[in-house]
This record gives sequence, structure tokens and C-alpha cells, in this order.
Amino acid sequence: MRDLLKKLRRYEIQIRKAINSQMQGDFHSVFKGSGLEFDDVRPYQYGDDVRTIDWNVSAKGHGTFVKTFREEKEQTVFFILDVSASEDIGSPGSTKADIGKEICGVLALSASKESGHVGLICYSDQKEKYIKPTKGHQQAYEIIATLARLQPQSDKTDLTKAIAFALNAIRRRSVVILISDFIDEGYEHNLKALARRHDLVVIHISDKRETRLPKLGIIPVIDKESHRTLWVNTSFGDFRKKISTRLAERRTALEKFSRKHQINFISLDTDEDYVPKLLRLFKVRNKSLKT
Repeated sequence: MRDLLKKLRRYEIQIRKAINSQMQGDFHSVFKGSGLEFDDVRPYQYGDDVRTIDWNVSAKGHGTFVKTFREEKEQTVFFILDVSASEDIGSPGSTKADIGKEICGVLALSASKESGHVGLICYSDQKEKYIKPTKGHQQAYEIIATLARLQPQSDKTDLTKAIAFALNAIRRRSVVILISDFIDEGYEHNLKALARRHDLVVIHISDKRETRLPKLGIIPVIDKESHRTLWVNTSFGDFRKKISTRLAERRTALEKFSRKHQINFISLDTDEDYVPKLLRLFKVRNKSLKT
């Protein structure tokens, strides 16, 4: 746990320095409040939007008043992490699950330093862990510790149910960061609804073992979610190419879907340094928040 914290702090400092210097921006804007909250009322002036009139105050007979708003300075950041068994693919210490947990930890540390409220949903085909959002460094450490010791009760995946749970649980508009390998079907409708309601970031994680199978002849392949053993001939015809193509098509479709619905999207492999891709993601978010 101590080594993990040291690693996450090092990455977090690396990201923070890059954003503050290279991008000529500030880290706060990455998690900046994107909504408005009620501030006060003032007398109506010519040209004011009539939709902002506070009819309750105006009805008291002292004139017509409009509501004024201020930008929310505190943002809520929610992580939705897929912890199903398919996430266990990868080399020891660098499985899809490991990388997803690290990214949650790094960004939780970052958000907590910007006075953000941070929450967590871990999901398989059922709720595995839910941490209500609150702010402070202790919250970030609690999330990291929870992820380090988490032992999911189910191996299966159901992204539709995971997103439905998030839609019910996350009431206030938030930055929602969904991390998964997205090996599932039929979740797009709920994902679209999540994107409409929140500022959504999708992080797709894959592992080369899924796309670069060696020619090993007939071998047993265990489905981690169903625990079924299938015997497949990895040297037969275009077996390996079909698997690789199918996963590539799935990733491309998710990227196109994200672009269409204004979802920030990045795709990572378990053996690559994810910090540069997170930096590029933040650069895009910095620009969009300033325009």
C-alpha cells in the first residue's frame, strides 16, 4: 500500500507540473465547476432575461427582482470502475484492473487537492462498492485503500446496470470518469443518458494479450466471467485475426459514439505509460472549459 501511494503521488505531481507549465493553464480547470448556483436577487433591469425573474420575491410588492447566479467553484468527481473478472487480464501488477485502480487513485488525489468532492462506484454485474462523495485528502486515501483491498463478489459484467446505478446515485451534475474494457453489449442507451446529465469521461483499457495471441495450436481458454473452459485452435485459419478485428471494431465504435455525444474519450493499453494520455485528455478539457 505504501509503495502504491508513493507511485500515485509521483504521477500526480508529474501531471500537475505539466498542466501548470506546459499547458499554460491550471489544474483547477480540469475539475472546475461547470454549473451555476443561486447567489442573490437584484432589481430587474431592461434587457434582463425574463426567465430569471424571481416571482416569489417580486410578488411581495416591492418591485420586480431577478435571480443572480455564480459559478460553482466546487466540483464533484465520480469514478465508475469496472471490477469484473475480464479486468484481471494482463501481467502481474499491470492488469487492466491494476491500471484502472491506479488512474482512479491519481485523479482522486488531484481532485481532492482542488477542494473537489470525490466519490466512487465499483461495479461488476452488481454494486461492489459505493463511496459517497466528500472532499478532503482523507477521502482520496480512503478511495485508494478501498481499491487496494477490494475483492469483487461477482466475476460478471453488466455495464447497463452499472450506468443505471450511477444515474440514480449521482444527483448533482458531476465530472463522471467511467473506466472499463467495455467488453459488453447494449449499454449505449444508458451511456448516452449519463453523458446528457453529466460531464462524462470514458477511459477504455485493453491488454495486448487480447489481440496478439501466439500460434500455440489447440489450447484451453478459460472465460474468467463464466468459468467455462473452451478448447480452441489458435493456429487455425484466421482465428487470431478475427479476435483482434472484433476488439478493434468495438473500440472504434466506442470512440465514434463518444465523439458524437461529446464524451471525452481515451484508450489505453496496460503496457503503456498512461500519464501522457491523461495529460492530452486534460489539455482538451482545459481548452473546452475556456471556450
